[in-house]
Amino acid sequence: MSTIFAQATAPGKAGVAIVRISGPKARTAAEKMSGTLPESGRRLCTIRSRDNEILDQALVLTFLSGASFTGEEVVELHLHGSQAIVSAVLRELDNFPELSAAGPGDFTRRALENGCLDLAQVEGLADLIDSETESQRKQALRVFSGALGEKAETWRRKLIRAASLIEATIDFVDEDVPVDVFPEVKALLSEVQEELVSESSGTKIAERIRDGFEVAILGAPNVGKSTLLNALAGREAAITSDIAGTTRDVIEVKMDLNGLAVTFLDTAGLRLAGDEIEKIGIDRALRRADLADLRIYLLLPDQDIDFELSSEDLVVWAKNDVYEAPGLSISAKSGSGLENLISQISTILSSKASGAGLAIRERHSKSIIDANMSLCEVQEMLNQDHCLPDIVAELLRHSIRSIDAIVGRVDVEDLLDEIFTSFCIGK
Repeated sequence: MSTIFAQATAPGKAGVAIVRISGPKARTAAEKMSGTLPESGRRLCTIRSRDNEILDQALVLTFLSGASFTGEEVVELHLHGSQAIVSAVLRELDNFPELSAAGPGDFTRRALENGCLDLAQVEGLADLIDSETESQRKQALRVFSGALGEKAETWRRKLIRAASLIEATIDFVDEDVPVDVFPEVKALLSEVQEELVSESSGTKIAERIRDGFEVAILGAPNVGKSTLLNALAGREAAITSDIAGTTRDVIEVKMDLNGLAVTFLDTAGLRLAGDEIEKIGIDRALRRADLADLRIYLLLPDQDIDFELSSEDLVVWAKNDVYEAPGLSISAKSGSGLENLISQISTILSSKASGAGLAIRERHSKSIIDANMSLCEVQEMLNQDHCLPDIVAELLRHSIRSIDAIVGRVDVEDLLDEIFTSFCIGK
């Protein structure tokens, strides 16, 4: 492989900026700029140009091949965080013919190619870098640590064992197989299927943790939906007015709610539309409310609920500073009851989040569903009087390939460019 380099920290003024060099010529290039370096360790060095001009004083870290993030020999220059210094060092490195500037995700791609990370871990790392809330950080860290890869490996081992037992019946087709293998095969497949179904059921919630839950605020015009949104956001996110029908479109406000990413949706008031534009706004409100993870229906004593709610949705009596209310009630204007409402929303969403699986992306879910479908066919065939072991073996191999795709063992080349372009250049 060629030797690549890039700034590994965010551009701009900072206390420290790191330039990373990875590849077989990393140490050679670094030593030409800083003098002799330890085989593995750190040293304070003077960084010089080819003309012996001092560029900076830097802490230089060296990593042996096999003991670095990329799996290659790596040198990191911990420079003072001036963009002028970083630019000068990068220009100097660019003058080495054996070095080339890294592109987006190149360091992580090498970690994948050198077996330091599997594909699921790469995606977990991308999510970890992008995480904004505590729940997103924890979920991404679980995947980055290799938890999904470990599960996939367990499923793979069991399916390989099942396939080997089936293929033994093919090898000894003209002889008596000493043991009836089908009970063990069925038991192995049942174990894997149970885990696949469990993991698949948690995929949607895992995606919500990564992308954010949606909470729709519903109710009649002038019930206080926009005022509630502004109170939750702590700013004037939506226009409030005594004029009915002020909100014509869905207004979104993203928040960190006790470690969960949540988007609150202020929707058009539900009523018989007065004009075509308001009708479009109400239609959009209904569509988004249907797709939301939770709905808050604001209600006044003389009003009825005009939407089909689920058991988890919250009916909230509005304007409790004006009206007496029997249950959960708020005044978005005064803030009365707001803390209790937020607590209930947080409890419901936290309960949903507890069911999250490790499969956090659509392709993970697709691979799991494909694997399970093949296993369902296998189970069907095993229950028939005349089982065809060669077809069963092929179905098992297909299921194994689907599991392997999760961690990047097979059929993922077309995904790599898309995945790595989401990374910054220094990663």
